[in-house]
Amino acid sequence: MVMRSFSKSVLVAVVAGVVAVTGAGYASAAGSSDTSQGLPTTEIAQAFAATGAAPTAAPDAALAPRATVRVSKGSRGSLTQLRGTKGCIGMSAARKKGCAKARALKGPGPFMGSRAIALSSDGKHAYVAASNSDAIAVFKRNKKSGVLTQSKGVSGCISLNGAHGCRSAVGLDGPNSIAVSSDGRTVYATSRNSNSVTSFARNKRTGGLSQVNCVAGTATTGCATGVALDGPDVVVASNDGRNVYVGSFFGNAVSAFSRDASNGALTQLAGEAGCIATSTVGCATGLALNAIEGLAISSVGDTVYTGSAVSNAIAVLTRQSDGSLTQASDGSGCVTTVPVEGCATGRQLAGANAVALSPNNKNLYATSLFSNAVTTFGRSSAGTIGQKPGIAGCTVNQGAQNCRFGRKMSQPEGLVVSPDGRNVYATAFGSNAIDVMRRSTSSGSLKQAPRTDTCVAAKPGSDCTKGRALGGVSSVAVSPDGKFVYATAFKSEAVVAFKRNK
Repeated sequence: MVMRSFSKSVLVAVVAGVVAVTGAGYASAAGSSDTSQGLPTTEIAQAFAATGAAPTAAPDAALAPRATVRVSKGSRGSLTQLRGTKGCIGMSAARKKGCAKARALKGPGPFMGSRAIALSSDGKHAYVAASNSDAIAVFKRNKKSGVLTQSKGVSGCISLNGAHGCRSAVGLDGPNSIAVSSDGRTVYATSRNSNSVTSFARNKRTGGLSQVNCVAGTATTGCATGVALDGPDVVVASNDGRNVYVGSFFGNAVSAFSRDASNGALTQLAGEAGCIATSTVGCATGLALNAIEGLAISSVGDTVYTGSAVSNAIAVLTRQSDGSLTQASDGSGCVTTVPVEGCATGRQLAGANAVALSPNNKNLYATSLFSNAVTTFGRSSAGTIGQKPGIAGCTVNQGAQNCRFGRKMSQPEGLVVSPDGRNVYATAFGSNAIDVMRRSTSSGSLKQAPRTDTCVAAKPGSDCTKGRALGGVSSVAVSPDGKFVYATAFKSEAVVAFKRNK
């Protein structure tokens, strides 16, 4: 199955032909197709419609119009794009917006991949999954100015078979998500077309990558064979350096790997310990894991969370001493939009996508494609979650009953919490915007104030400040010192850079 240019807008067009949002809920409709991006619509339609798991709950009724948005600049946590070529770096589409030149950066941050950009823990480098270049682009980062520059030659990228003048790798067919180990020695990437997860040794001085090993769900030269790696979408590494986890969109699974501390190589755990899935032979059985797009692990390493687009759910997976994952079936193991035996019921989770935890592990946040929402959960010391009641539990584009009002939040994709815990940033693929929400450090609730500096958009109108090269903005990351924010823009073929105002 080849999916070369798999963007969020294409998926939305396809899914619209499978499930049409109506006032009464989601109703089935005739299939549609969009082959302009080389997308096999049949597989996507089946992924969202099979097994009765397609979205079944429509967003709540809209509220009355919001208050007038005030013109503002520089409030705490707001973003100011760096000037000129310092504010973005990219391919031809980006350079028309005045961005610096980059290579091997076509299709950064595709639909399948809510973590397409990651920064090293020392703050010296940024890594970007460029799906249409079959590459990982490597950028040096000036920690004082926040500016990204790409090294020349093989230090600046690694790609499938060494294309674009990059160092050569196997298993990088359509890379989509990135994770960096806590010790900064290894970079991991998922690739949807090769159904693989690859391990790379990181040169801490140059940032350059060299391949260590590869595990793939289908026969791939140079890769070991893995289980439940079908359309891998997202990858995370535990802080203790012992394990790496991969969420697969088509596999409806999370695969568990042990990590070799000496070189970062991955080995999938044996038997059912190696994966938890809805219905994959050889895996432990889990709930609400259909079409995993988001993955997060607590900083203490006791719990892994998934955002599942077809299940419209957040799943809670407990990490065992051997690195395997288990799930409770007493209602604490998942939260879904509609009643499912063994799960609790939540709100505004249709098309659940990225998930992110607060630095203190007391809150979990999620973006949801069909709800156009960011949802808020409290987290217990045992790792279980419960959605905040009333308006504290959700922020929705243009408002919804019993939720806070959000702006420029159409098709939210990426999500990150600032290191100081004071802000949450969400990227909105459909709005070509980055939303800035203030977070209460005591309660964890979010609020997007009616101010123009609480969002940055390509076409802001009167609602937001204006940004450049934000077409199809998707994944987002904050520098370790909390001073800068970076995001990938799929349509603009760019990485954008902002100063975070304090």
